[in-house]
Amino acid sequence: MEHIPFMKRILIAALGAISLSACAQQAPQSAQAPGAQASSANPAAVTAAKPAAGTPEARAVDAIRQLSPQVTVDKVSAAPLPGFREAIVGGQVVYISDDGKYLFLPGSGGALFDVAARKNLSEATLAGMRVDLLKTIPASERIVFSPPNPKHTVTVFTDVECGYCRKMHSEIAEYNRQGIAVEYLAFPRMGIGSEDHKKMVSVWCAADRKKALTDAKTDKAVKMVDCKNTVSMQYDVGQRAGLTGTPMILTRDGTQVGGYVPPAQLRATLDRLSGEDAKPAAAPAKPATGA
Repeated sequence: MEHIPFMKRILIAALGAISLSACAQQAPQSAQAPGAQASSANPAAVTAAKPAAGTPEARAVDAIRQLSPQVTVDKVSAAPLPGFREAIVGGQVVYISDDGKYLFLPGSGGALFDVAARKNLSEATLAGMRVDLLKTIPASERIVFSPPNPKHTVTVFTDVECGYCRKMHSEIAEYNRQGIAVEYLAFPRMGIGSEDHKKMVSVWCAADRKKALTDAKTDKAVKMVDCKNTVSMQYDVGQRAGLTGTPMILTRDGTQVGGYVPPAQLRATLDRLSGEDAKPAAAPAKPATGA
């Protein structure tokens, strides 16, 4: 599972999403003594402790803290990009527009945030593309675990060896009880041609795919077979969809809502994204008793 930088995780969490990588470990926040001053080696740099009010530096710090109030901003300075400040937060470099409206996280999977709207603009663009990509995978190629009348449906790129994929699948009955249908797609994280890939091909070639997937995720024997399959295609779609770790949970509109997310928490997140108040799933009706 790929490690996701601390700053990106906390900003995404602040925007109401879940960590993209269920296996990522929480890194400690950088410590800073009260009133610490900027390094004399970089006169342009200022600490976030007391930036002059009304300056681009102050607006940069305010923008970061709007998204995640608990973080320590170690330094803010002029950026190489005109019209932006450069900040170091939790060991990560971020860029904030001088008016404080936009924040950009560079690097692999970089994202542009609208600070006031608390919206990941890059994610919105990716979401639309993901919907189109998922349409290329036939419904018959998904392994579906669903309640009779699902309230929400998510697509989950999964791997049979990933610990958090296994944890999620061990709770599949509870996801269904929460009214969530799970449509699995294959993402053998060890790559095409690996033993992991061959095992997932065997799952997709099985007569009973649901049983084979459950067996594979619980270390039960799965008959190793080959057939015409779409596992490699699904793997390619996952990469193009911006997958950084398994499991990857996507809503119907292509929004990524995390790696592993507990059933009740996922239901609450899906309710919120659909504009509904989070409501607990109804308890099973008690059987009627005779007179």
